[in-house]
Amino acid sequence: MFHVTRLVGALVIVLAAALPARAEFDTRASAAYVYDVTIGTELLDKNADVPLPPASMSKLMTLNMLFEALRDGRVSMDTRFGVSTRAKEMGGSTMFLNERDRPTVEELIQGIIVQSGNDACVVVAEGLAGSEEAFARLMNQRAEDLGMDQSTFANASGWPDPNHRMSMRDLGILATRLITEFPEYYGYFAQEEFGFDGRAPQNRFNRNPLLGLGIGADGLKTGHTSEAGYGLVGSASQGDRRIVFVITGLESEEARADEAERIVNWAFRQFVEKTVIEPGEQVAVADVWLGNAREVGLVAPDKVSLLVPALQQDAIEAEVTYTGPFDAPIAEGQELAELVIRLDGLPDTRVPLVADRAVAKAGFVPRLRTAAEVLLAQWIGEVRALQ
Repeated sequence: MFHVTRLVGALVIVLAAALPARAEFDTRASAAYVYDVTIGTELLDKNADVPLPPASMSKLMTLNMLFEALRDGRVSMDTRFGVSTRAKEMGGSTMFLNERDRPTVEELIQGIIVQSGNDACVVVAEGLAGSEEAFARLMNQRAEDLGMDQSTFANASGWPDPNHRMSMRDLGILATRLITEFPEYYGYFAQEEFGFDGRAPQNRFNRNPLLGLGIGADGLKTGHTSEAGYGLVGSASQGDRRIVFVITGLESEEARADEAERIVNWAFRQFVEKTVIEPGEQVAVADVWLGNAREVGLVAPDKVSLLVPALQQDAIEAEVTYTGPFDAPIAEGQELAELVIRLDGLPDTRVPLVADRAVAKAGFVPRLRTAAEVLLAQWIGEVRALQ
């Protein structure tokens, strides 16, 4: 139950006494970002807004562009793309495509996700935009549309380039989009093996070190260059919760695998989901001016659940803010106020509050009575000021 204190146009709600601040995860990654997709809560931010070389993790943007083309009907899973000499001559990790190949979109998706094929990325870029340069321009435009403000793309594969940068937060935004917007294709990220036409047998295994560990990991993409270090955009689901995490700057594959597993365990063990308000539960009461009722209840239209550090389950502080009193008439369900929930070490959660019932405008006599009461109060105040 809420303990409510009235405070000059706002209400302060204290659910329990504050506890010591939570200990943030001490990651060895040079930059990291962890986000709970289910609750919509950021759990970790370490240099998350710094644009860094993303290596092959930026292939997720190429996949996003391809998934959008599938959704729009511009291509199908059976569409075949040609392979240019430029694609064939790509170094690094490849599908070993050649100019005689005509891989399908489905094969290219698997080649990018499982084999991290640089050649496959160029094939997709040229197939969708005519050239990799044109595709990079489209990637930049789409990133801006998606709110990925710290991303610039110079190519489709993540090949080292001073103009190819992404922040860990942007990679988290992109990963969340791939999971929520394209569930029909997301299963490919958990595919552990793909061998295109029997080629590159040593490059047929998914590099994601968390797949198959039984911790709910099912995506998304590793990355490595000498400049970027070892990185991973990962996601895992346990129970009703799903997290997305991004790490970079690790010194080895082993360090990447260990850090990724540590983050998954921390995110699921150190936070619990807590329902703090039920739908329709009255949070506060606000004054009404010239209505057929003097007050109106403020309720949350939907259930409000939070992720709370396990040791701070009873330490939630919140404030209801509004400009009042409210003029009648007021409609039931009309948004009137905002509940700001604060928990040490986590971003504020903001919840709209609505009127629990309709309040009609008062009739002539009640309005006259209210006006008289206001005038009387003003007169009393003036008399006291003179004394």
